[in-house]
Amino acid sequence: MEKFHSRIRELKSSGKLPGRTEINSAISTFSKREWIIFTIFIVILLFSTVSILQNINEHFMVEVPSRGGSITEGIVGVPRFINPVLVNSTGDDNMVALIYSGLMRKNPTGDLIPDLALKYEISNNGLVYTFTLKDNLVFHNGSPLSSSDILFTINKIKDKENKSPYKINWDGVNIETPDEKTVIFTLKQPYASFLENTTLGILPEYLWNASPLELNSLNTNPIGSGPYMVNKTSRQSSGIIDSYELIPFKKFALGEPYIKKLRLEFYQNEEDIIKMLRDKNIEQVGPISPENTEILEKEGYQIESSILPRIFGLFFNQSQNQLFIDKTIIKIINEAIDKNKIIREVLLGYGITIDSPIPPTMLDYQKLSGIERVARVEVLEKVRENLAKAGWKKNQEGFLEKTIKEKNTSKTVKLEFSISTGNVAELTKVAELIKQDLSEIGIKIDIKTFELGNLNQNVIRPRKYDALLFGQIINRESDLYAFWHSSQRKDPGLNVALYTNAKVDKILEEAFTTLDEDARVKKYIQFEDEIKKDMPAIFLYSPDFIYVVSKDLNQYKMQNIIAPKDRYLNAYLWYKETEKVWKIFTNN
Repeated sequence: MEKFHSRIRELKSSGKLPGRTEINSAISTFSKREWIIFTIFIVILLFSTVSILQNINEHFMVEVPSRGGSITEGIVGVPRFINPVLVNSTGDDNMVALIYSGLMRKNPTGDLIPDLALKYEISNNGLVYTFTLKDNLVFHNGSPLSSSDILFTINKIKDKENKSPYKINWDGVNIETPDEKTVIFTLKQPYASFLENTTLGILPEYLWNASPLELNSLNTNPIGSGPYMVNKTSRQSSGIIDSYELIPFKKFALGEPYIKKLRLEFYQNEEDIIKMLRDKNIEQVGPISPENTEILEKEGYQIESSILPRIFGLFFNQSQNQLFIDKTIIKIINEAIDKNKIIREVLLGYGITIDSPIPPTMLDYQKLSGIERVARVEVLEKVRENLAKAGWKKNQEGFLEKTIKEKNTSKTVKLEFSISTGNVAELTKVAELIKQDLSEIGIKIDIKTFELGNLNQNVIRPRKYDALLFGQIINRESDLYAFWHSSQRKDPGLNVALYTNAKVDKILEEAFTTLDEDARVKKYIQFEDEIKKDMPAIFLYSPDFIYVVSKDLNQYKMQNIIAPKDRYLNAYLWYKETEKVWKIFTNN
């Protein structure tokens, strides 16, 4: 070893590096002990070098989504019209959300982002929207997508013969397509929510223009331009669809999705879906009831939930029952109902109590409340005192009544009314709890339940109810007009409280056309204040949308869920598998 070091020193002093022959010559002089020491040093050197290089590599690498993996999801309801124009069921909606894409797309935070559109411009007066399409847009079958397809789709919606549920969104909107990449919408008046209309899925014109929409086989063999495309279809002998196998559309305008295979299986009811979930035949399910959620959570399933923009409440019909003219009575009813108990016992915690016609998901419109929580016993004691002061006394049945003098006569008025609602487990349970709460203070309640079709046709449309226990779905701000403007009091309007207030009408009309967001927020706050003063309804709760999600699914987001289909808003970003790459390559 000394000879080795001596020779190295000689070469170093001469300014030369040792050659291969010289190193071999020096090494050949090693003793057995020197060989062992030399080998140890070499191993240490190699290990240190590899470790240093690995640390450097790790420092410059990041984990990114990788394409691959699969998801099997169960859905209640079989699709029949997978068509953005005719869609009329949850099964249809789910498929449309994955198969089709529009000019714009709503992301999970509720913001609108360009999809097929490259850009858009809005005129200063808010009447003209000009969209420019992206280059090289195509449908799943490779055929080009142009402005004529957009014009065709919207004209089919506007055609009253097709009875599209979206027709009202496009009435009065003029459409021009000066070239293949430009679409111009001209409105008769400013419409704050118009941009949301442009999330509408687009049909390929040449495949749909030859036959009536309802008869086209593409209703169950859809071709769109959305993130996923149909690969396989499973049907029963009767033709009813059992499942669809979807694969990524590589030319999707927002980028090829990561999940390699998405299988959707359709069932008749929630019980069947839960059984298939437990049998490991499906991984994801939604929406599900709070009862099943509680059980599945205990079994270790991953549960996601989000508040829905649904307002459940008691809507009063003053023309049917004169009691509701007295705001004091409605205030007492509101105070007597234990809303928290409804959340605990009916929704099992999957929901929140509300006191407003504006959904809690519209955060911009929610004001901080300084309401002080009072013990339930104290609330009921105060309610009973107020009823006694107003002259209400219990009769032999234990319910309240009072004598009212009119001119030379007097009559006995009983504090009682009926609640009409749908024959749905959640609603009937809520109605029973309300009956119990009001019975405690002496108000007699008669619950009337109806099948949903019968409720709508024979109770709601002719306005034949004292109080209606019902839910309103607020898809967008403008829906508040439909539910509360006086012009909507009669069928087919949706103002089920038959509410009339000229000031509220003006506020809603102005909010409908106000494009400035801050100004619009102020309008809706004024609207909320007026409703609270008039009390045409008692607002009870907003439920959660509940969904079982695969444990290894990433990038799943449950914000701003309005309808079950919204869980697919960013399905093209979902992923299960990952890989590590250098940071400089992450943009690709």
